[in-house]
Amino acid sequence: MAKATRAAFGEALASVGETHPKVVVVDADLSCSTNTRKFADAFPDRFIQMGIAEGNMVSAAAGLALGGMVPFAASFACFITGRFEQIRVSVGYNNANVKIVGTHAGCGIGEDGYTQMGLEDLAVMRSLPNMVVVQPGDGIEAYKATEFLADYVGPAYLRLTRQALPDINDASSYSFDFGKGVELREGKDVAIVASGGVVGYALEAAENLAKEGIDAAVVNIHTIKPIDVALLQKLAASTGRILTVEDHGVVGGLGSAVLEALSETPDVVIRTHGVRGYGQSGTHAQLYDRHRLDANGIAQTTKEFVWPERAEATG
Repeated sequence: MAKATRAAFGEALASVGETHPKVVVVDADLSCSTNTRKFADAFPDRFIQMGIAEGNMVSAAAGLALGGMVPFAASFACFITGRFEQIRVSVGYNNANVKIVGTHAGCGIGEDGYTQMGLEDLAVMRSLPNMVVVQPGDGIEAYKATEFLADYVGPAYLRLTRQALPDINDASSYSFDFGKGVELREGKDVAIVASGGVVGYALEAAENLAKEGIDAAVVNIHTIKPIDVALLQKLAASTGRILTVEDHGVVGGLGSAVLEALSETPDVVIRTHGVRGYGQSGTHAQLYDRHRLDANGIAQTTKEFVWPERAEATG
């Protein structure tokens, strides 16, 4: 069932509250949007409303963590990671056990426009030495990732969508394997490595590409840091081509992580595909079409990568 990863996070957080008495939530006046409201209703004594003051919220979360609690600090991705100085010093430098949650990530949020879009958040959070970075590909994965992070000890960033995502996993059998990519489809011509809101579109693109003679593997990277280097090396050896796809700027996100991981791997060509430039206002569908992040756009980008001569001939 299609569900926004922020919604699945809210459900998981409320459930975690039952079994983890040290979990607390700090909020910056966005509990209905981040879906922490379910936790607030169930555990009002462990929910702290900070108002529109994300910097203060992050610092308070660090203090709670250093005092033995397990805080989840949630806001829009662009707002909370915009308080990078507090995250860098209060959380990162202190190795505080804070779970930073950025919702409404990427241009997929739609009409609210660039000021509300987290398009640089992965870049800044990846830059911190001890910061874990997780981006689920559907609601099932988001639920399991939230459960994992409640037990994980150390700073972590969880990136979530506003828009609903189709299920790519089986709810009855899925297990979140931290630090391991998920091979969703095998292929020999190219590997499409995706994360977050674009994974479902990558799968659809691969199915369409198969009809045109391109055999594309699809991999879901839910843990961007630490990234699954062994799997990436395997893909590099088996296909020789990797296309990274993400709803984030092309600098500093998944694509950069893959380039760093394979910087010394021979005989592989890597192309990064994401948002180039600033975001705009428009519907989710319009913006994914504009940035070529929907199934058609990913398929076309893949064809240009695998068949550059044909692309030039038809261009």
